[in-house]
Amino acid sequence: MDRTEAITPLSEPERTAGGSADPAPVISLRDAALAYGDRVLWRDLDLDIRPGEFLAVLGPNGSGKTSLLRVLLGRQQLTAGSLAVLGRAPRRGGRHIGYVPQQTSQPAQTMLRARDLVRLGLDGHRWGLPLARPAIRRRVDDILASVGATPYADVPVGRLSGGEQQRVRIAQALATEPRILLCDEPLLSLDPQHQRTVTSLVEQRRRSADTAVVFVTHEINPVLGLVDRVLYLARGGYRIGPPDDVMTSTTLSELYGTQVDVVRVRGRIVVAGAPDGAPAHGHADRPNGGRRS
Repeated sequence: MDRTEAITPLSEPERTAGGSADPAPVISLRDAALAYGDRVLWRDLDLDIRPGEFLAVLGPNGSGKTSLLRVLLGRQQLTAGSLAVLGRAPRRGGRHIGYVPQQTSQPAQTMLRARDLVRLGLDGHRWGLPLARPAIRRRVDDILASVGATPYADVPVGRLSGGEQQRVRIAQALATEPRILLCDEPLLSLDPQHQRTVTSLVEQRRRSADTAVVFVTHEINPVLGLVDRVLYLARGGYRIGPPDDVMTSTTLSELYGTQVDVVRVRGRIVVAGAPDGAPAHGHADRPNGGRRS
C-alpha cells in the first residue's frame, strides 16, 4: 500500500448525556494532514475532543504521535486542513494548555529546583511584570503539594528519580489550570508503581476540572480503564473509537495491511504480529528506547 493513501476512518460515535447537546469541543480537527515532504504521517483526520474526554494516541514509531501534540501546541503547522484549539487557531504558550513532555535526563549538577520548574509553568509564558512574589510562592507550594512533591520542592531536578521528575513535570503542566492536558509518553522508563502514580494524577485533574486529556503512549494497559477513545495512527491512516472497537485483530490488521492478532490476557491487551516499531502492548517493562514520534 502506498503510504500516501489514506485509510477511511471508522465513524465516531455521538457522545450525549441524557439527550442534552454535547459541549463544544476544546479541540477540533477537520481534513487535517501532516507530511514531511513526500512522507505522509496522517491525512483526512477529523477529530473532536470534548471537555473531560481522555483520548489515548497510539501507533508505531514515526507515525506522527508527538508531531500531533506539536500541532496542537502551535509549534508545527498542518500540511492541510484546519485546527481549532479552545475555539481559535493554536498558538505557542497557550494559557490554558498543560504539556507534559517526554522524559529527558537532567544533569545532576543542574541548579534548577523542582519549585523553579513549576514556577516556569505558572508564569514563564507571561510578558511584562511578574506576579507578586508571595502569591506565586503560595501557588507553587499548593501545586507541589497536590502531586505529593513537597518533600523535594527545593531539590535540584537532576537529583530526582524518574518518578519524582514526572510528578514535578505534571505539577508544571497543572500550574496554568489547564483546560487541555497534553501528555507525551509520560510513562516511559517508569516502574508500574510510578506509572500508577502518574496516571492517577492525570485522572484526578480530568475529573476535578473536566480537563480534556490527550495521552500519547506506547503502552495502553496502564491507562486502559481511563480511556474514552483511542486514536491509532499507522501507515498514513488512522482509526478512532472506544478501545474495544479499535484494539481488535480485525481493525489493526486492516490498518497495518497485514495480519495482527489482539488478545486479552487477565485484563491486559497483547498485540502480536504487528510490523516493527508498533506498540508492544502487554510489555510495560520494555526499556526506554529513546524519543518517539
